[in-house]
Amino acid sequence: MTGQPVPISPTLAAAHTGARAVLLDTCAAIWLMNGDPLSAASREAIAAAQSGGQVHISPISAWEIATLASRGRLTLTLSPAAWFTALLAQPGVTLAPMPPSILIASATLPGSPPRDPADRIIAATAREHGLIIITRDTELVPYAESGHLEAIAC
Repeated sequence: MTGQPVPISPTLAAAHTGARAVLLDTCAAIWLMNGDPLSAASREAIAAAQSGGQVHISPISAWEIATLASRGRLTLTLSPAAWFTALLAQPGVTLAPMPPSILIASATLPGSPPRDPADRIIAATAREHGLIIITRDTELVPYAESGHLEAIAC
């Protein structure tokens, strides 16, 4: 985790219990749902955030899940819609807001942001709401290391 913390949005901090709120990137959400191994630091951050309902997932991840499944790059035992609903039913998991301001901010991120539009939306969401991204993404991790957001490698 690098960079200076961004103030937590009052909208997402309402249920804040002392643990920092996290934002799962799409791969982290998949690994969490599949029970795949995650780093100790990411497991601890997720567990702490779950107790306060502060594990967020971007709506863009629903699109990514459906796209991966439709292209045969992700095999699901449920439909993408049912899978995403099951994710949101996990303890402490909530849907992050995605208003136009986040979409606009994703187009004007500072520094050298990720090229992938979904990753840019996830980065903008994290920056807007002061969330720590749980990710292993090869562009989001260096973006965090450059000080533009906070991330924990999973």
